[in-house]
Amino acid sequence: MAARGEFNSRIGFILAAAGSAVGLGNIWGFPSQVASNGGAAFVLMYLLLAFLLAYPVLMAELLIGRATKANVVDALGQVTNSRVGRAVGVWGIITVSGILAFYGIVGCWMLAYSTEAIVRLFGLTDFAHWLVTFSVSRNVIFCGFFMLLTVAIVSGGVVNGIERWSVRLMPTLFILMLLLFGYVMTQDGAIEGLKVYLLPDFSQVLNPDLLISAMGQAFFSMSLGVGTMLIYGSYVSHKENLPKLGASVALIDIGVAVLAGLVIIPAMYVALNQGVQIFTDDGVLIAGDTLIFSVLPALFDTMGQVGLIVALAFFVLMTIASLTSSISMLEVPVSYLVESRNIGRHWAVWFVAGLIFIASLIIIVNFDSLFGLVIAATTRYSQPLLGLMLCIFAGWVWHRNTILAELKLADSQAEQRIIWRIWPWYVKFVCPVIILFMFYRSW
Repeated sequence: MAARGEFNSRIGFILAAAGSAVGLGNIWGFPSQVASNGGAAFVLMYLLLAFLLAYPVLMAELLIGRATKANVVDALGQVTNSRVGRAVGVWGIITVSGILAFYGIVGCWMLAYSTEAIVRLFGLTDFAHWLVTFSVSRNVIFCGFFMLLTVAIVSGGVVNGIERWSVRLMPTLFILMLLLFGYVMTQDGAIEGLKVYLLPDFSQVLNPDLLISAMGQAFFSMSLGVGTMLIYGSYVSHKENLPKLGASVALIDIGVAVLAGLVIIPAMYVALNQGVQIFTDDGVLIAGDTLIFSVLPALFDTMGQVGLIVALAFFVLMTIASLTSSISMLEVPVSYLVESRNIGRHWAVWFVAGLIFIASLIIIVNFDSLFGLVIAATTRYSQPLLGLMLCIFAGWVWHRNTILAELKLADSQAEQRIIWRIWPWYVKFVCPVIILFMFYRSW
């Protein structure tokens, strides 16, 4: 078996894991949900539920990964000492590959729009129009480019690929978000959007729909259930304090989501001030892909030449968010082939990426029937059930003394800490109930 990699530094792991967690859901999903669910009331409940639900499940994945120092299939096989665990690991690999198949398509759109902002600077209007027009040819070409970028990073391994690029891409993402926030807040209408985002409507706090939305956002935004955090945890040194590392990852993920809201909601009201439609016919703020590919580009068009620079910064930001997630997803099946099947990393990366790219091509050619179906099957149904299985394994199957011994490797007083007094029973009883409730309400 090939020697396993390990993150060289604490900040390398934190930025890599946070990069996995920070994705397009943080940047286009979270702001839309905030605006539609009571403003700051949603932010408050999201912050609360992120630590009540997402953090305990995140800790389960990190602990299983570091204790076993193995890929997701072997790790869950060791924890359960059964074929059931290995089967769940294979299920996780299939799910994360399905997610990457559609995620690569969304990432390609971000890459195409970033390129469009560049070519418009040079006056290439026909090429620019093709870049932002939905077509099979554009989607195939740019999906291929996006997968090649992912392959180039993952091929470098843990230190020279994932860690090296995470410590470059994540700070760049933060800098771009802060610059965009600073610029947007100088525009007319931004303050009104900021009020919508930050002023709470506390009558909405206990609204069941708001709570379900906040729970779903907290759980899915941290890449839980599909093995990405488990495999990153397996690359962490036994000397590191996992509860603190996990808290850092959760805080960065939450911070990016909140900062994205500070950029996008005021930007929508700037667009409204410029005459761009930002509400649907029934008075709800436009969200999702329509927001990203219609509302904001319409705003950028009203800004003249400056709008091209702002558009470039925004879509580069979105591309980085896509890429930091895609590299963690590709690493899950790759690590299995490298460790369990003794395939060289270079060949494993190209083989897996090739299969996923073929799946992406099938989705592109049958977009209307398959795109939404794959998203629902992987993120709406499979991912929460995988999260449930992880909670069952960590809370009911894995021996409690083994978990404590793992925590004590970096903290001899671990059993005195509040996390040890709460986490074992919480992940055993509370998290499964919450996940099942979310799953039931999502049908």
